[in-house]
Amino acid sequence: MEIRKAAEADLDEILEIYSQARRFMAKNGNPSQWGDVYPPRKLVEADIAEGKCHVCAEDGRILAVFYFASGKDPTYEVIKDGRWLNEAPYWVVHRIASSGAKKGAASFCLEWAFQQAGNIRIDTHDDNKPMQGLLKKSGFRYCGRITLADGSPRIAFQKC
Repeated sequence: MEIRKAAEADLDEILEIYSQARRFMAKNGNPSQWGDVYPPRKLVEADIAEGKCHVCAEDGRILAVFYFASGKDPTYEVIKDGRWLNEAPYWVVHRIASSGAKKGAASFCLEWAFQQAGNIRIDTHDDNKPMQGLLKKSGFRYCGRITLADGSPRIAFQKC
């Protein structure tokens, strides 16, 4: 498996992976985190154009997709019921999704991101038990709760 920045030509395949991820989440008790349309096409297009959308590929097939960027995430400025592991500069992973075609693709993405940055913050929905399990298995520690711009609560994790 290899990680590379997504290209415009990957858009349809990426959107299909996100569609599969929404169905998986709904089937596994988490129908509301991404609903029926998140992430929208325009957001994914912007992520690709900004060079922040990455894919995990093997033999010409995209196995997973994720957003990866440095800098302060405004939703991480306030954390409740806990604290971040450090206040050092960090990178974020958002919108990670796997096609399900190869076991371990999402873990590979998280490990790659950590190897690039050494300090990663990520969040997920209370009902997203599979993601919470993946984060814990990947060495991320629960840090507290954050609130998204739309007011939705999320569980925050960090690995450093």
